[in-house]
Amino acid sequence: MLDSRKLSLDRTVDVLKAAGEPTRMRLLALMLEGDLTVTDMTEILGQSQPRISRHLKLLGEAGLVERYQEGAWAYFRLASEGLAGELARQVIQSVSPADALLQRDGERLEAVKSARAARAQEYFSRNAASWDELRSLHVSDEQVEAALVELVGSTPFDSMLDLGTGTGRILQLFSGLYRRGIGVDASRDMLAVARARIDREGVSHASVRHADILNLPLDRDSFDLVTIHQVLHFLQNPEDAIVEAARMLAPGGRMIVVDFAPHELDNLQKEHAHVRLGFASDVMSGWLKDAGLTVEKTVSLTPGKNSGEKLTVTIWLARDPRLLIADDAALSHQAKGTA
Repeated sequence: MLDSRKLSLDRTVDVLKAAGEPTRMRLLALMLEGDLTVTDMTEILGQSQPRISRHLKLLGEAGLVERYQEGAWAYFRLASEGLAGELARQVIQSVSPADALLQRDGERLEAVKSARAARAQEYFSRNAASWDELRSLHVSDEQVEAALVELVGSTPFDSMLDLGTGTGRILQLFSGLYRRGIGVDASRDMLAVARARIDREGVSHASVRHADILNLPLDRDSFDLVTIHQVLHFLQNPEDAIVEAARMLAPGGRMIVVDFAPHELDNLQKEHAHVRLGFASDVMSGWLKDAGLTVEKTVSLTPGKNSGEKLTVTIWLARDPRLLIADDAALSHQAKGTA
C-alpha cells in the first residue's frame, strides 16, 4: 500500500525534473525568500518575461509554486503545502549559499525589496499623521500586543490567518510560532507596507494578498489561529466577517478579535472612515457564539485616568469547539464500551 505521506517514485522524478534546470532552481531559490512578480524575477535574472513565465508554468504544473492575483499583478511563491514543495525546499537548501550565481541573484533581490520598501514608506509617510492621531486615543500598541502574546501563549502551531493585516505587524508578532502565515487586506497600498515589513523582518514563511474579508479565496478549516485586529469598526455588517472568519478555522482553532469598546467619538466616522463606534462585549460575544464558536476570554484595556486616551480596547478570544466535541464523543463511546 502506498504511504500517503510520501511521494511515489514517478511523482518524485517529476518534481526533480521540474526543479532540475538552472533557471528554475534560481527561481525557486528566490521564491523561498518571499513573494515575487514575473517583473521582479525578470529584473533579477535578466531574462525575458516569456522565458520566465514558461519556467513558472512548469513549476506550477509540478506543484512547486503557488500563484495568486493582486489586481493586475500576479505573485508567485514556493508552495507552502504538499510534499512536492517540501522536496523542492530541501533541494534548494542543499545548494551552497556561497554559489556565485545565487549570491548575485540575492543581491539583486535585495535591490528589488529595497525599491518595494521605498514605495511602501512613501504611502506610510503620507498617512502617518492620521494614524498617530488615532493611536494617541487608546492604550499603547505595546500594551495591546503584550495582552495578545499572553492570550496566544508560546506553543507552536501550524497556520495563521490575519484578516485586515494592515502593516503586517500581527503576522510579525507571532512569526516565531506558526509554520505558515497569510495576511489579507482590501488596500493594495497597505499590502505594500505589509510586504515591505515581512521582507525587512525576514518572515519568509508568511505572505500577504489582496482579498475581500467577507469572501475569502481560501480553503475552509485551514487555520489554527485567525486574528481580526482593529478591522470590524470599518464594516457595515461586522457579524458577516466573523462568520466568514470562523469558516476558516480548523477544528479546535482559535479566533482573536481586537477592537474598541463603545465610545462617543463620532469624529472618527468623518475623519477615519469608522462605521461603528465600538462594540459592546455582549454583542461581540453573541456574534462569535452565533458563528459556532466558544468565547473563552475577554480582556479590556482601559485608558489611564491622567492620560489623554479616551478609547478602551477590548480583546475577545474564542475557539472552534469541534475538536473538543469529537474528543468528548470518543470518550463517551469508550466509556460505553467498557461498561
